[in-house]
Amino acid sequence: SHCSPIIFSHIFSHQHLRYNPLRDSWVLVSAHRMKRPWKGQVEKPPEENIPRHDPNNPLCPLSTRANGEVNPEYDSTFLFDNDFPALQPDAPDPGSNYHPLFQAKAARGICKVMCFHPWSDITLPLMQPGEIRKVIDKWAELIEELGSTYPWVQIFENRGAMMGCSNPHPHCQIWASSFLPNEPALAERCQREYLRKHGEAMLLRYARMEAQAQERVVVENEHWLVVVPYWATWPFQTLLLPRRHVLRFPDLTSQERDSLASIMKRLLTKYDNLFEVSFPYSMGWHGAPTGTHLEEDMNHWQLHAHYYPPLLRSATVRKFMVGYEMLAQEQRDLTPEQVSPAAAEPLKPWPSLTGKQPQHKKIPWQ
Repeated sequence: SHCSPIIFSHIFSHQHLRYNPLRDSWVLVSAHRMKRPWKGQVEKPPEENIPRHDPNNPLCPLSTRANGEVNPEYDSTFLFDNDFPALQPDAPDPGSNYHPLFQAKAARGICKVMCFHPWSDITLPLMQPGEIRKVIDKWAELIEELGSTYPWVQIFENRGAMMGCSNPHPHCQIWASSFLPNEPALAERCQREYLRKHGEAMLLRYARMEAQAQERVVVENEHWLVVVPYWATWPFQTLLLPRRHVLRFPDLTSQERDSLASIMKRLLTKYDNLFEVSFPYSMGWHGAPTGTHLEEDMNHWQLHAHYYPPLLRSATVRKFMVGYEMLAQEQRDLTPEQVSPAAAEPLKPWPSLTGKQPQHKKIPWQ
């Protein structure tokens, strides 16, 4: 159907399953569970008093890294090879498979780190749009450069100690691999099958329907849309989508890149103000595979970014993916509609802060 999705709130206030078409899987939604008292683990709130420059921080300008190299006195983005890479370009081939139950194959690649800014006490929502645009342009360059050889280039950012980020300095990682990893391989299969069955790219149609329904939209502008996806697993998970059909990051026009800088700043500002804390998350970009796939028809793909923040009730109470989630299936404790700004009585209203800075911290350049 081409109709907008209709939310039957009287049904969705009870537990139900929702289908995730990007992963061909189901999510259990247990909307009533937020009423239970919390006596579980309480996290430490993120550290606020981070020094702008710490000579012992290996990501700062002029600092010495683990391999003995000294960083340049950079004033914008800074890219270098990861000193402890998970993938290396010259790893040996493990040889042929000996048995269907004991398979192995070669894994080669390159791991890079990119600093967004020379200051350690700044994050993307606190950066100026022009500075974020430089990050975006560098992402596009890297996908073009590494994607000429490797079939998959994964850009991702882990922000905050809660997401395993060991260094507060604003940075992301770029892993290029000789293989298509599990999640992109699943997205590849699902999007290809959807186009075959329905004649249109899945996420292109989805973005249009969400924009029309306005039930889960967090922020939007002329070129981009951010929604809490209908099938979200994490409490405040979002999906960032272009409005036009875009296969890969380097395909974005200059206007779309400026627009992306603006919407990223707006989204991350909203995140930071939700619990008045520097919001932890893992995020990453998915676009059509590269390398030899550059010559193939990949029109079933649509560029998109996933944001997976762990916080559930406050700055110190997180969602744990354990037990049932690990052994049975994904489960969430509140509906995506309850955490959307359009909710009649949102569980925790998203601040309406378009154009404003996060309140938990002073703007560093003022």
